[in-house]
Amino acid sequence: MATDSAYVRDPRGDDVRVTSEFGGAAGAAPEAKEESPEPDEPVAEPIEKTEGSVRETGLPAPQLKTLTGILMKVLSAMTFCGMLALVKVVGERVPIGEILFARNLFGLIPVLIMVAFTGSMRGILKTKRPFGHMKRAVIGTLSMGFWFAALTRLSLPDATAISYAAPLVMVALAALLLGEKVRIYRWSAVGVGFLGVLVILYPQLSAGFDPTGSAQSAGVVFALLSAVLMALVSIFVRELTATEQTGTIVLYFFITAAFLSLLTAPFGWVMPTAEEAGLLLALGVLGGIGQIFLTQAYRFAEASTVAPFEYTSMVWMVILSLVLFGEAPQPAVIVGSVVVVAAGLYVIYRERKLGLERGERGTTSPMRG
Repeated sequence: MATDSAYVRDPRGDDVRVTSEFGGAAGAAPEAKEESPEPDEPVAEPIEKTEGSVRETGLPAPQLKTLTGILMKVLSAMTFCGMLALVKVVGERVPIGEILFARNLFGLIPVLIMVAFTGSMRGILKTKRPFGHMKRAVIGTLSMGFWFAALTRLSLPDATAISYAAPLVMVALAALLLGEKVRIYRWSAVGVGFLGVLVILYPQLSAGFDPTGSAQSAGVVFALLSAVLMALVSIFVRELTATEQTGTIVLYFFITAAFLSLLTAPFGWVMPTAEEAGLLLALGVLGGIGQIFLTQAYRFAEASTVAPFEYTSMVWMVILSLVLFGEAPQPAVIVGSVVVVAAGLYVIYRERKLGLERGERGTTSPMRG
């Protein structure tokens, strides 16, 4: 992918190149000139202000980039949570297929603006893997549909807690489908994480689990199906990132998902009110902005550093659930969430220790819808 480039000076005196995931080619950065310090002066090398470089903050460039990546990840989680809250609000009357269409069609707006602004529009749809994109889009659209259906039936914290199982399922699928060697440590984390999921589901199971007669039970099934399919999508995206640009993967998904969801129009779409139309537009735009934040987060920092901040989404979901719907998470959900999050964090830790950087994390997220 064409990238914007800039050079900054780190404390060791090395030129560090900063690239943009969506950016277009940029000219070479001017050479930095340093004056030799006086013999009695202590040697200090602050970050220089060169054209297009990171502004002076007192932090070394690598640390500044890492903090920027973390901030982008937190903003991504916040934005996706806002989008999902709107899905729950509008889903009381608008069919899921119609919401899916708005999410992906209007989500294209900020993404296309970003691509055009960075000058990388040319060749963005060029691909060597059309079938791979189609496979990813079909499964991704199904996952998103189940996810939205779960949100309309469960509280935001409950649905979010179940979605945290997706990274654990991905570990198992990577071993089964990709032949990745998964040793006892990560398998143990997966097992513990699934026990956490059972704790989350305990209130539903103890009350008589009936997916055909209970909306909440059906919501649990939809959330679990979404988590499994999202894990499968992550496997597909991991394969695509070997040859495809991030912007290409994102755009093909948005376009294909909008088309696929449009096919549900004959099956109960409604004419939205002015308020509902505004909410549909807003949730789509928020989804696109969240995708930009997500992509940029993994440009600035390593995946293993940024990924744990995905779990900040539970904080935002609890707040939104209390403020908008007056729903508080049950104790079992809180306890189970802690177990699942701990298992997920341990998987990230082990993958970092093994040197397994996950490129698909810059494109997919359990919260993105």
